[in-house]
Amino acid sequence: MNSSLNAARRLWELGEARADVVDVLVVGLGATGAGAALDAASRGLSVAAVDAHDLAFGTSRWSSKLIHGGLRYLASGQVGVAWESAVERDALLRFTAPHLVSAHPYLLPLTPAVPRPAATTVMAGYRLGDALRAAAGTPRRLLPGPSRIGAERALTLAPALRADGLRGALLSWDGRVVDDARLVVALARTAAAHGARILTRCRALTLAGDGARVRDELTGEEFDIRARAVINATGVWAGGLTPSVALRPSRGTHLVLRPGALGALRAGLHVPIPGERARFVLVLPQADGRVYAGLTDEPLDGPIPDVPEAPESDVAFLLDVLGTALDRPLSRADVAAAFAGLRPLVDTAGAPDSAGGPTADLSRRHAVLRSPDGVVTVVGGKLTTYRRMAEDAVDAACPHARASRTARLPLVGAGPVRPGAPGRLARRYGSEAWALRELMREDPALAEPVALGVTRAELVWAVRHEGALDAADLLDRRTRIGLVPEDRAAALSAAEAALAYS
Repeated sequence: MNSSLNAARRLWELGEARADVVDVLVVGLGATGAGAALDAASRGLSVAAVDAHDLAFGTSRWSSKLIHGGLRYLASGQVGVAWESAVERDALLRFTAPHLVSAHPYLLPLTPAVPRPAATTVMAGYRLGDALRAAAGTPRRLLPGPSRIGAERALTLAPALRADGLRGALLSWDGRVVDDARLVVALARTAAAHGARILTRCRALTLAGDGARVRDELTGEEFDIRARAVINATGVWAGGLTPSVALRPSRGTHLVLRPGALGALRAGLHVPIPGERARFVLVLPQADGRVYAGLTDEPLDGPIPDVPEAPESDVAFLLDVLGTALDRPLSRADVAAAFAGLRPLVDTAGAPDSAGGPTADLSRRHAVLRSPDGVVTVVGGKLTTYRRMAEDAVDAACPHARASRTARLPLVGAGPVRPGAPGRLARRYGSEAWALRELMREDPALAEPVALGVTRAELVWAVRHEGALDAADLLDRRTRIGLVPEDRAAALSAAEAALAYS
């Protein structure tokens, strides 16, 4: 089937979903939900997948953009989680999304705040992580090994570091995704190509083992979707649909630093958090000139918002930690914006950290739970391991289905890139970059940049093929223009105009 998602297909498939009984209903279209829809559809099962909002509306667009091997999990003794991370990173780098996921260098600056014994311990952890890389089958050409570099080279890669007292840096490599929301879009479109009905703006009001009551958020109409199995993949919101699921949400905040705030940054940074063991603030330069810096790990109490806000206390904390390693401490004016995401950490009843301890200490291992009425809920985990989470959820929901095949199943855009495709488009669209180039050739006005290098053609493409239904979909998820309010305001008219190309 065609992988294109758009308003016309949504309308058609809404009618089909109301009339049929599907093998699997997936609720939630973040990375895990879209991954579950793909996993089930690629096994030959009929699938409907719904989300109250848009693709990647929730936690999946607020990640650190890391596809990592789990070094922190090694440090806390979670070897199984680290191994799973290394295996899933390998799948993304080599098979499923090489156009979206690649290796990136990171420096841990050896400042006076990092004693020599601590540096030795961290390097030992890096080497253990490299051993997991080798065991997972990831070749060194895709993910180089760690090394120690001198102060001069460290300052070449990260000129903003404080030179005084710098003994050099530990250089490591890990995976990163060009855009977490784009990964989710690729998953959903690949699922659609295998026959899954991807239905955004459809809110599940109630769940049962044989389906859900759903409301079309565009029309207000309510209807039932009947299913032989139901998977709740709504992350931190899972308990609202399945009350037996107990979670301890954790808030992770990132800063969006203005272009130039850290000079010509050519590598990411791991800045140790004072007083913490094996915890760092991550600094990750972006292709558009922005720099993301995060993240916090704070328990969230009270109601769970659709879009969490980053409190000023988190912003101040991150700026303070960054200041321990930089030549010029950053000010609030260097922060163009901040964003926060919520992790759906599993609350293990009776465990020491289930009684109010730090969420940073909770395991990142995912859990697949079955409620008394038969609904399967998948929670926990992280972006890197979305595919394994999805596979486990489908295995639990459909135990007699054929085996999963997603570990080697390329996502939309993962094919060879034709020569001549612009590099920026190739990094975001892979083999589809040529189609966007042709769109701009046919209508030169679409080659006009909107903001941050994003062209009008990309907005039109998102409306025609990526399921974008309004300007927020275009600015906040298909592109990340909307992270900074002034950029969003400048691009709003272009986004609204692109909707007419449907």
